[in-house]
Amino acid sequence: MTASATQFAQLYPISDLCFLVTDVERAIAFYVGKLGFKLRRRAPGFADFKGAGLTLALWEIGHISRHAGVSGNRAEPRVHKACAAVEVSSPRAVDDLYRDLGAAGVRFEGAPADYPWNARCCYFADPDDNLWEIYAWLDGGPVGDVDKAS
Repeated sequence: MTASATQFAQLYPISDLCFLVTDVERAIAFYVGKLGFKLRRRAPGFADFKGAGLTLALWEIGHISRHAGVSGNRAEPRVHKACAAVEVSSPRAVDDLYRDLGAAGVRFEGAPADYPWNARCCYFADPDDNLWEIYAWLDGGPVGDVDKAS
């Protein structure tokens, strides 16, 4: 393995997160209307948004399957394959977003809670069951930080 291959994650930042969806129009309505993303690009079966941080992209499962040769199979409802996480400034900000997004119609899995990994978190899914986490570190910060352990 070459040095560049083993350094891939350190050399190339993730620029886009792409969720596979069954109905791109329904997903656009959710991400724009309920979460406030700004639509940046739109093509048949595809859309992407610019938000704080990286680009979020949506790609219809059938479209990517036809064009890129990936499987068109969809997981059963409530089977999560990935989770997009958004770190906020404080545990109170988690609670505030839970309240504000809930008022906008976002359905959460449950109320914010403190978890053993020393974070306050809450979870919701988009219309295609792509899981989202909103979190903030509790006093003392994250546990298991590899850089601090060495």
